[in-house]
Amino acid sequence: MFENLTDRLNRTFKRLRGQGKLSEKHIKEALREIRLALLEADVHYKVVKQFVADIAERAVGAEVMESLTPGQQVVKIVHEALTDLMGEEAAALELTGRSPLIFMLVGLQGSGKTTTAGKLALHLQELNRKPCLVPADVYRPAAIEQLLTLGEQLQVPAFPATTQMDPVEIGTASLGYASRQGSDSIIVDTAGRLHVDTELMTELERLKSSLKPREILLVADAMTGQDAVQVAEAFDQSLDLTGVILSKMDGDARGGAALSIRQVIGKPIKFCGIGEKLDALEPFHPERMASRILGMGDVLSLIEKAEKTFDAEQAEKLQEKLVKDAFTLEDFRDQLQQIKKMGSLEQILNMLPGMGKLKQLRHLQPDDRELVRTEAIINSMTKEERHRHTIINASRRRRIAKGSGTSVQEVNKVIKNYAQMRKMLQKLSKGGKRGMHLPRGGIPLPF
Repeated sequence: MFENLTDRLNRTFKRLRGQGKLSEKHIKEALREIRLALLEADVHYKVVKQFVADIAERAVGAEVMESLTPGQQVVKIVHEALTDLMGEEAAALELTGRSPLIFMLVGLQGSGKTTTAGKLALHLQELNRKPCLVPADVYRPAAIEQLLTLGEQLQVPAFPATTQMDPVEIGTASLGYASRQGSDSIIVDTAGRLHVDTELMTELERLKSSLKPREILLVADAMTGQDAVQVAEAFDQSLDLTGVILSKMDGDARGGAALSIRQVIGKPIKFCGIGEKLDALEPFHPERMASRILGMGDVLSLIEKAEKTFDAEQAEKLQEKLVKDAFTLEDFRDQLQQIKKMGSLEQILNMLPGMGKLKQLRHLQPDDRELVRTEAIINSMTKEERHRHTIINASRRRRIAKGSGTSVQEVNKVIKNYAQMRKMLQKLSKGGKRGMHLPRGGIPLPF
């Protein structure tokens, strides 16, 4: 999402770090580059103007000029300013009030409301809530069927609406249905249009008046840049939004929406969608996002993903195997499967400090198919081969390659990677006897 912006800002900061002492001229040149970088990222021009003015006020001062590391001080100031721009602190869902809590999703057609409704239902389940899905979009073909299917996938109740029903009728009828199902939360997927119009807003205002939702969340397509900001303004004026969910943050858009919406409408970004899968919804943390934009990574989010994905009991068993020198190719495969659950390799690498700079080299782009091939190769081995890799001779390697649809060279590469990983973990486990332990999330990435 922010790759181009990150590259531009890092080049600017690199020039600043090369200066022994900063003058006002250096600062002004850097601010000009920052302004251009933000405008190229499709950030709203009024937001850019205020943002640059805030940095200038803080950067052109004795604290920076007299610092031993003035370049680093400017980076710190920009990081703080980006965090303030996106909302300072993470804004959680409002989960207090009379049950059932109603969450109304609004937005234009194609913004991803229906999929986001499913993602939000999964998030509420993880918070030990009992959500109910309500399809109130009676216009888009198959919209109701899509939400009912998502309900089946998540094993949550979904109100059996029909296209002949009025959206307000659906909303009011769903209250009794949710109560009978034992649900304490209702997620209403409303209709969208290709653009904001009076008819759409009138319908949404009727729904709001009838349901009195705890939250009205705008699902905005991050790929649309400043257009998303204009859409947010229109919806906020009519409905008084409580927050925003940015969808399609895993795309190749320039990121202007994420940096502009909070400042323009004054409402927090609560979540961002980072993929098509139902678990691809992340709480929006302004400080962490600022770190990602500046190429500093996001270790906290990576740790949270690992702790959510990896089983603590499984990690303990792995620790015992390492101490006994019993780490097999089966264990190697199981760890790869756990890593796949955390998201794409590109998403994981983006959270590691400094990796954003390395990715400027195109040949370092991670290939998720590598994990699939590795898993296929290990699955093509016999149980004995997975437990004793040293018996895999040339003829066995040819058989494994044929069985997995790969080449002997690729089989050799997997075995070599496994051997290197095994050797590294042996050293780590020996260190564990002196007080060192494996990371709680399992083994490190095997690449």
